[in-house]
Amino acid sequence: MKANFKRIASLLLIALLLAPCALADSITFTGTVAAGETHEVYAPIGGTVEKVIGEAGRKVRAEDVVVQLSTTKVYAEEAGTVTGVFGQPGDSAETVAQKYGAVMYIEGESVYSIAASTENAYNSTATKFVHVGESVYLSCYSDSSHTGTGVITAIQGTDYTVRVLSGKFLIGETVNVYRGESATSSKRIGRGTLSRTSPTAVTGTGSIVSFAVQNGDTVQRGDLLFETLDGSFDGLYMSGSSVAAGVDGTISQINAQQGGKIEKDSVVAVIYPEGSMRIEAQVAEANLNAIHVGDPVSVELVWNQDEEVTYPGTISMISAIADSGADSMDGESNVTYTVYVDFTPDENTRYGMSAIVTTLDGQEEAEEAEEPEAEDEEESVAASEKPSGFRPGDLPEGFDPDNLPEGFDGQAPAGFPAVEEEVTEDADD
Repeated sequence: MKANFKRIASLLLIALLLAPCALADSITFTGTVAAGETHEVYAPIGGTVEKVIGEAGRKVRAEDVVVQLSTTKVYAEEAGTVTGVFGQPGDSAETVAQKYGAVMYIEGESVYSIAASTENAYNSTATKFVHVGESVYLSCYSDSSHTGTGVITAIQGTDYTVRVLSGKFLIGETVNVYRGESATSSKRIGRGTLSRTSPTAVTGTGSIVSFAVQNGDTVQRGDLLFETLDGSFDGLYMSGSSVAAGVDGTISQINAQQGGKIEKDSVVAVIYPEGSMRIEAQVAEANLNAIHVGDPVSVELVWNQDEEVTYPGTISMISAIADSGADSMDGESNVTYTVYVDFTPDENTRYGMSAIVTTLDGQEEAEEAEEPEAEDEEESVAASEKPSGFRPGDLPEGFDPDNLPEGFDGQAPAGFPAVEEEVTEDADD
C-alpha cells in the first residue's frame, strides 16, 4: 500500500511540473449585432405601387405582404352578356387579343343593326338629311308585321347605320326607317337591310391578373371585367398583384414608395431572416494570435447595463482581409480585422445593438481542465487504499454477487494478482 501511495505522489508531481507556467489573459473587443445573411425580395412583375405595407425595422412572416401593386382595371363599356373569355390569369392581354381578336366579347342588349340609305327616303329636303343620335321608327318593308325602334349611330354620305334598340326582326329582311314614332310615308328617311350586330371586343394591356366575370354573365355598363399589370409573368404563372416577404424575419429596407413605379425583377425589400443574428466586431492586429475560430467567448449587450446578462458565444470566422487602417505616429498599427461571433439571442436583442465580447481567460480554462483531474486523483487515492492482491474465494470489491463476471470461479480474474498466503509461526508448528 505504501508503494502505491508513492507511485501516485510521483505522478502528481510530474503533472504539476508539466503544467503551463503562465496563463493567457482574456481579450475584450467591441462590436454590434448584425445579420449573418440577407434575403432580397424581388418584384415578380412591374407596375405602380398602390401601397407600401412594410417598413424598415418591422418583423414579418413569410406570407406577409410588403408591397401592393396597383392593377389596371378594365370595365364594361355597355350592358350585355359576356359571350367569350379567351384569356386566363397569367396570359399577356395583347397576345390573347392577337390570337382571338379580344380578351373577351360582350354581346350587347341590341343584337341587330340596319345598313340604310337615304336613296329610298321620301322626296323632300328634310327626309334626305339625317343626324347621328337621331331616334327612328322601324317597320319591315314586306307587311309591316315587324316593328321596333332604333338610333342612328354612323353616317357616311347618303349611307348610315341604325342600331336596333327594340322589336323583333328577321336577319336579312328589308326595313323602312321613319323619323318619329310611326310609319308615316312623309317621314320615311330611308330603307335598309337588317343584320346581326358584332359583339363588342374587349382588350387590355399587360398581363392578366384576375377576371371578375365569366362566360355567360350579364353585365352593366361600368362593371369590372378583369385586371392587368405591366410586363409579363414568368412562365405565364400569375403570382398576383402583391409582393410577400418570403421569409420570417426583420425588414432591413424598402425600395418602393406609394405611387412610384417598380420594374420586374427589381429588389423591392431586403429582409434579415429570423435566427441570422451574430456579432460583428473588430479586433486589433496585435491581438490576432490570441483568438481562433471555435474559441468560446462571452457576449454582453451594452443596452442592458443594469443587469450583468451575458450570452455564451463562439468565434465563427476571422476575416482574412484587414479593414482600413494605418500605422499611427507612434509606430503602432491601427489595422483591425473583422471577427464574427455566433450566439443565441433572445427577445430583447435588436440589430445594431452594441456588444462587448470577452474571450475566456486562461484561469477559467485551467479550472475547467483541472476538475476532471481532481476526480481522477480521488479515484487513484481510493484505489490505492484497496488491497493490492486477491485471495481465492474472496469477492473483489465492486463485484455484484448477483451479477458475477462470466467465467468467474472464485479465482483471481484478470488484473487482480493473487496474494500469497502469509506464513506464520503457527502454520510452521
